[in-house]
Amino acid sequence: MPEGDTVYIACQRLRAALAGREVTRFELRVPALALADLTGSTLTEVIPRGKHILMRFSTGQSLHSHLRMDGGWRVGPAGARPRGREYEIRALVGNAEWLAAGFRVHDLKLLDTGAEHEVVGHLGPDLLAPDFDRAEALRRFAERASQPIGEALLDQRLVAGIGNVYKSELLFLNKLSPFLPVAEVPDLPALLDDSVRLLRGNLGDSQRSTTGWRQPGQQFWVYGRAGKGCRRCRTAVRSCEQGADPAAERITYYCPRCQNVNA
Repeated sequence: MPEGDTVYIACQRLRAALAGREVTRFELRVPALALADLTGSTLTEVIPRGKHILMRFSTGQSLHSHLRMDGGWRVGPAGARPRGREYEIRALVGNAEWLAAGFRVHDLKLLDTGAEHEVVGHLGPDLLAPDFDRAEALRRFAERASQPIGEALLDQRLVAGIGNVYKSELLFLNKLSPFLPVAEVPDLPALLDDSVRLLRGNLGDSQRSTTGWRQPGQQFWVYGRAGKGCRRCRTAVRSCEQGADPAAERITYYCPRCQNVNA
């Protein structure tokens, strides 16, 4: 499941293969952008912003994509057929050596680089940015004082980069009920610091882990473990749909004992 660390790693791979090289192949397989052609330009930068990716070109344009729940960019040799189902490819950007294929990438948009705020300007501070602004993030959380912390952590307008995995794991590690109002979180700065630490701690390995173990089945404390014993107290882990409305609902995993959940 793509979260901030996944996007950051994807951008590193895209940057290594594409940045500073002339574009020799450029295809956007969505009707509104089907005629767009940046071949002959140079891809100058690949920027992660939360769960968004921005590819910048020497033409002064940027290609925006969002991974959502199922998207991803795969990089391979220029002469090879991209691995995966052809009909799932929505974007191709390549040079003489490498080809990046965007599988099931969403919200594709080609816009002026100076107008990137139109697609990412709503985002809160990026947890993986070198200059992560914790004070601004805390200010934004303070405006949602009555919102359950399990919902607030997923709101990319407050901080960018946390998805369902990290939400559940962070709340467990901090012994917080997902249903606790933001205003009642005892140490919100510490929770944000842990968010930064966990995301950055997973940048060097494709096998995400919050427990310190990389083996399948051992990677997480509560995420995906509904009905199984809590790794700390052996109480059965629970799960529930959590969100302000049906369209925003996401599964939350938690230990009712360790996280003091009475419901």
